[in-house]
Amino acid sequence: MFSKACEYGTRAAIYIAEQSLEDRKVSLKQVAEAIDSPEAYTSKILQLLSHNQLIISEKGPAGGYYMDKIKLERVTLSKIVFAIDGDNVYKGCGLGLQKCNEKVPCPVHFQFKIIRDQLKEMLETTTLMDLALGMKEGLSVLKR
Repeated sequence: MFSKACEYGTRAAIYIAEQSLEDRKVSLKQVAEAIDSPEAYTSKILQLLSHNQLIISEKGPAGGYYMDKIKLERVTLSKIVFAIDGDNVYKGCGLGLQKCNEKVPCPVHFQFKIIRDQLKEMLETTTLMDLALGMKEGLSVLKR
């Protein structure tokens, strides 16, 4: 359902959020390593997140990527998904058909719509603070 860029972007934002809880800025290399992503690809994703004001990028010897406490509480997963993949996750057909809708539904349209609506609710109500705290408490991990 999500592009690879969106998966990496979400993982990167969660990692940056977790580090920001401890007032730590992280480098591109640290982020790429933490989320198991190539540095060049991670760089493009972080630029996109920074451009959309979801994370903060600070240059210089004391620089790095981070989030302030207000952003941690306000940035939801839906904002990250929208910045990278747009709103296609809320509109796409479960079978990938181009002309699937309420009037001309595919065989799984109505069942998939329920799942899509639940996904939208989860993405809109889950903040990076929620996920960072889960990571900090050891309730979840970003890689095995």
